[in-house]
Amino acid sequence: MFLFGHRRWRGESGTSYRFKITLTEKGLPKDSGGLYVFVRRRLGFILEPLYVGKAANLHGRLVGHEKWSRAYWWYGATERHVLRVHTETDRRRIEEDLIRGLKPPMNDVMIPTSGRDAPSDPKLRWRWFERNWRRLAAAPKRA
Repeated sequence: MFLFGHRRWRGESGTSYRFKITLTEKGLPKDSGGLYVFVRRRLGFILEPLYVGKAANLHGRLVGHEKWSRAYWWYGATERHVLRVHTETDRRRIEEDLIRGLKPPMNDVMIPTSGRDAPSDPKLRWRWFERNWRRLAAAPKRA
């Protein structure tokens, strides 16, 4: 049972991202941009992602995050996982990959529901079509 350290989250593309587990405000990196995941821990070792987000300043964003109280009280969030990413384009790409792969309940945008929901990033789009080409070929064509 790890209450601190690192945890890997896998996106829809199959890429694994290594997040740092933070239980308190002191564990948040200052003056650094990146991604964060609100997580619910069950039975000590089962982790469920609740929300995936990105920020230009992780400490400034997570200290007063508007969804944390809902994640904590309604969904039972116990911790935050953070990943430092320096460029905005990489943050957008990784966030979309993780949301589409993890399908967290508090994220209602970018979760695929049909064949028309291919990723917007070209690299992710190519991998998505590679994985779903059989399902897309078997689907009836619309006029």
